[in-house]
Amino acid sequence: MTETAATYRNYFEDALAAGRSIAGISPETITAVLKDLAEATIARIDHLLTENQKDLDRMDPSDPKYDRLKLTEVRVKDIAKDILNVAGLPNPLGHVLSEKTMPNGLQITKVSVPLGVVGVIYEARPNVTFDVFALCFKSGNVCVLKGGSDAEYSNNAIITIIHEVLERHGINKNTAVLLPAEREATEALFEAVGYIDVLIPRGSQQLIDRVRQQSKVPVIETGAGIVHTYFDETADLRKGAEIICNAKTRRVSVCNALDCLIIHSLRICELPELARPLGEKHVEIYADYPAFAALQGHYPNELLHKAKPEHFGTEFLSLKMAVKTVDDLQEALDHIAQYSSKHSEAIITEDAAAAAEFLNKVDAAAVYVNASTAFTDGAQFGLGAEIGISTQKLHARGPMGLPELTSYKWLINGNGQVRNA
Repeated sequence: MTETAATYRNYFEDALAAGRSIAGISPETITAVLKDLAEATIARIDHLLTENQKDLDRMDPSDPKYDRLKLTEVRVKDIAKDILNVAGLPNPLGHVLSEKTMPNGLQITKVSVPLGVVGVIYEARPNVTFDVFALCFKSGNVCVLKGGSDAEYSNNAIITIIHEVLERHGINKNTAVLLPAEREATEALFEAVGYIDVLIPRGSQQLIDRVRQQSKVPVIETGAGIVHTYFDETADLRKGAEIICNAKTRRVSVCNALDCLIIHSLRICELPELARPLGEKHVEIYADYPAFAALQGHYPNELLHKAKPEHFGTEFLSLKMAVKTVDDLQEALDHIAQYSSKHSEAIITEDAAAAAEFLNKVDAAAVYVNASTAFTDGAQFGLGAEIGISTQKLHARGPMGLPELTSYKWLINGNGQVRNA
């Protein structure tokens, strides 16, 4: 461990000790703690919003991270609901995944166990502090959290509430550790081999790339969302307009927000009607030549631009999107394969064969037919909440809930057997 990492050794040692201390906590106690946390969160809304405003005051409102950083009364109440949802989920630990008796009489059982100490690095997302703790605690894990300096006041307020609830139930408060906001703590986390079992980054592509390249601790990559929706030749116009507007504008700063509309050339004449709700929401469009020609005079001039190559493959995180025209499904699939971050992709179509081909050929964590990509979310998938959306294929893929925060171990019972060969 480097000198920088050694400075933070106490945080990591505290987390390890807490992991040992919570190993025997009953599922009933875990549920009670989470219910208490949900109530405490509601009771402290005013304080949370006051501390959050201190963070907001330091950020430019035009920054795409501003919306992610912002807490409101509604959002805090939704966070509390998610905590309750997690509390009500089945215990993911101790499940018998397989069992067998070998010819020599050994009884071998494979059971689910916690990952151990889970490190999470994230930027301007104070809700992540709640979500990660709830999911890790429910699955028997300790969490070591490294939030960004842009959410320092918010995260400190949240961790204080969590610690108060844990101590009220006689549980080691270091079950949830919040590292200092400075950059050096991030570097220490990268070096925390033997303390942190897995590291999960949540944030910009730049952050994710840095974690993947520099961490010596195993990483589960939660990728950026470069999201496409293909409006097929047979697509329903009404469905399409609603789905596309929702996917783009529900919350522009989240990773499941639409970045590029792909439209079949035979439907290009209907693009103005398809895009009308986007114009009402003040979405800037970067359109290729056929799409630009179709929209010109039918879409607000100040919001319509000619696309440049860099507009494709961009995660906008704002009221901006690209439009690409294609001649068939294969061209749409090729475009997605070239630019997708393998997060969420969608097709709008009334052709069952086209839908089946899209589902089969698109390589992404979540693939939709006739639905908004806004649903790529742990709570929406029935997971209670999520610790992130994995775009890799090892261990976990898509929204990561309780099962994805477990590993397994083998239990072998014998009666004097020895191996002779």
